[in-house]
Amino acid sequence: MPARGNRAASARTGRPKGAHATVFVGSSLDGFIARKDGSLDWLQGPGEKGGEDFGYGAHMRRVDALVMGRATFDTVLGFEPWPYGEKLVVVLTHRPVKLPPNFRGRVESMAGRPATIVRRLAARGILRLYVDGGRTVQAFLRAGLIDEVIITRLPVLIGTGIPLFGPTGRDIQLRHRHTRSYDTGVVQSTYEAR
Repeated sequence: MPARGNRAASARTGRPKGAHATVFVGSSLDGFIARKDGSLDWLQGPGEKGGEDFGYGAHMRRVDALVMGRATFDTVLGFEPWPYGEKLVVVLTHRPVKLPPNFRGRVESMAGRPATIVRRLAARGILRLYVDGGRTVQAFLRAGLIDEVIITRLPVLIGTGIPLFGPTGRDIQLRHRHTRSYDTGVVQSTYEAR
């Protein structure tokens, strides 16, 4: 039965065969993915000292490329070390992206609707996508292009910020696959989008 549902979703969204998009996101316990100014300083904490990556490394090995919005890219551009290794990062923007020379060939920009982006990348053999950034995730969810959502909740309340999920325009049903808790108080849940 799930396979039939996946075929229907593919026909509805025009998704290329084999395309798969995942959200892997950290969230505060009160449901924010970043402070209002986009900063992620509150993410530093559980796991930092013990070296736990909460499955991030395994997740990165499963994807071909990342697709993120411009605001998220501008935030992560300052991260040391660069968290995506040699993976291709596609920045969704209509404005030119100034890149340091060492990012050429690893970062590119595109503009268009989520389905168009997925088709363009699939035509190049890039099928397994990691979708990141609040508005980008919301747009891909609304378009029915997210297959899996992995939410890692940190035991911190930041009060205000950018919400994990904004308006979706309709209910989006998720099927719980599993939840794992860590000694640090971090709880990670994986959902399959229906």
